[in-house]
Amino acid sequence: MIDRLAVPLGIPLPWLDRAGRLSWLKLAVFLACIAPALYLAGAYRLDALGAKPITALIHATGEWAVRFLLFSLAISPLRRIADWGKVLVVRRMLGITVMAYAVAHLTLYAVDQNLVLTKVVTEIALRLYLTIGFVALIGLIALGLTSTDAAIRNLGPNWHRLHRLVYTIAVLALVHYFLQSKIDVSDPVFSAGLFLLLMGWRAMRRFKLPERPWSLLLLAILGGLATAGLEAAWYGLASGVPASLVLAANLDFSGPIRPAWWVLATGLLMPAIALLRGARPSSKTAKPGSGRDRVAAPRGTPSRAAASQPLSPSA
Repeated sequence: MIDRLAVPLGIPLPWLDRAGRLSWLKLAVFLACIAPALYLAGAYRLDALGAKPITALIHATGEWAVRFLLFSLAISPLRRIADWGKVLVVRRMLGITVMAYAVAHLTLYAVDQNLVLTKVVTEIALRLYLTIGFVALIGLIALGLTSTDAAIRNLGPNWHRLHRLVYTIAVLALVHYFLQSKIDVSDPVFSAGLFLLLMGWRAMRRFKLPERPWSLLLLAILGGLATAGLEAAWYGLASGVPASLVLAANLDFSGPIRPAWWVLATGLLMPAIALLRGARPSSKTAKPGSGRDRVAAPRGTPSRAAASQPLSPSA
């Protein structure tokens, strides 16, 4: 009944497709998007977030913003490798989710500062990691506000130029994540490794390299090695720990598994999916109307496919 009323009333229910029908894919992704927020709200209500619940909420919302940003950037590889064009319909939802968690992240920080806005502004201006995070947030808000169909039509080709900033925003968000983590950067290293993996796939697309299981396997291995190198470089620069010790820790399985191995495991999903789906080179998998990585309608007018994928262009 709600679904039937939504379209005539102009209510954009996120689980409906453009024809006003229920989309199980959109519904599943919508539930996944709100699940962390519901969990955190429940944990706060039950006093299960430790001695500093607001601080815990600040960290958690920031981490989920980064995770959903990576999920949004993974849409294009998933569509290409799995030959699953329908997944494009959830890109806008994921992008808006990133913005929502990032705004909640800043709002909670203001709450932690007793809503003294002068102090919040001063802290952002004086602390480098807060400045970087705030710039990333402004970028996310700009992309979120231009994610509507009307904005896509009005901006024309400039819409694509604007939304390519998502990669710069992702870098800023990851730098902010590293700097605020201070001592243990395992989670930021893992997130950065996934970002390198996703950007490596885009580099393959840009240079027209074949997207076959063997090349995707090589990409996964390189992604894991790059993650190990990034972790060693960070600890070496930030705390003076010899790079050799950090790299050697990747071969010590008596403790926690290092981020490089998790990135490798995630990367191995790509050749596995390619094998299961019988993936062909990307130049042959694109289908008319399914939406290419960089959607560009004739004469500078964004196509209908473009309207479903704001916030994460996949060049």
